Amino acid sequence: MERFNITEDRFVEGYNGVKLHTVIIGTGDPIILLHGFPDFWYGWKNVILGLQDDFQLIVPDTRGINLSDKPEGAENYKIDLLVEDIKELASKLNIAKFTLVGHDWGGAISWAFGTKYPELLKKLVIINAPHPKIFRKKLEDNPKQRKSSGYIFQLLKPGGEQSLLKNDMMGLKGAVFGTTRKKNAFTKEDKETYIEAWSQPNSILCGVNYYRANRSVEQSTGNIDVPTLVIHGMKDNFVRPTVLEGLSEFVTNLQIVKAEKSSHWVMHDEPELVTSSIKDFVLS
Repeated sequence: MERFNITEDRFVEGYNGVKLHTVIIGTGDPIILLHGFPDFWYGWKNVILGLQDDFQLIVPDTRGINLSDKPEGAENYKIDLLVEDIKELASKLNIAKFTLVGHDWGGAISWAFGTKYPELLKKLVIINAPHPKIFRKKLEDNPKQRKSSGYIFQLLKPGGEQSLLKNDMMGLKGAVFGTTRKKNAFTKEDKETYIEAWSQPNSILCGVNYYRANRSVEQSTGNIDVPTLVIHGMKDNFVRPTVLEGLSEFVTNLQIVKAEKSSHWVMHDEPELVTSSIKDFVLS
C-alpha cells in the first residue's frame, strides 16, 4: 500500500450526509473509480499504480462498504441514491467534470450516472458490468447467464449474506480469490486487506442490500451519449460476454476492449491491459 502516492485519505459527504471514505491519489485530470461487490477502494490497486503518475484518482468506498457510512435498510441503497452520492462527492471536491470508471456494481452506478448526468462526464469506462437493459434481456432468454447469476437469488433470500460469511468467509474468498485466471493474482497482503474490509461491521450486509434494493436497475439507465469504453474479461463466469451483444444500440460513441485472458476480476488478471486501455482512451 505504501506504493500509492496518496494525497488525501478522508471522508467526503455524499447524498443526505452519508460520509464516504475516499482516497485521493495524484494530480491531473480527475478520474473517479467505483468498485463493485464484494470489492472496496483497494480493489483498484493495480489500476491506481498504473495511472497515479498521470491523473488525479478519486477512489471512494461506496456507501455501506468498508469504512463508509452504513445507513440501515435496503431502501438506502437504491441506485438513484448511489448516483447522487457520486454527484455530491464530485461537487464537494470541486470537480466540475471528470472521467467515471466503474467495475461490477460500480459499473451499474456508472451506467445510471451517465444516463442522468452526462454533462458532468468527460468520458465513461465500464469494466465487466452489463448495460442493465441488456442484462435484463439476457436473464430472460439466456439460460447460461441465468445460471451464472444464480448467486444473486441466493443473496436475495432473508439472511442471504450469511452464505458469504459462514465458514470463515469461505463464500467471499472463493468468489474473489478463487475465480481469477491469473495465478497468484492476489498477494498475501491483498488477501489480508480484503478480509479486514469484509470484517467491518455490516459491510457485507450493506453490499447485499445493493441487490435487494435494485431488482430493476434498467429503469434508471437509458441511452449513453458520453464517449464510452467497455472493457470485459471474456472468461467471466458471473457476467458472460454475451452482454456485449447489442451494446451499440444503447451507446452512441462506443469502444470495446476484450480481455481474452480475464475473469470477472480483470483488473487483477490483466492489469496492464486495463490501465493502458483507460489511459489511451482518456487521453485520446
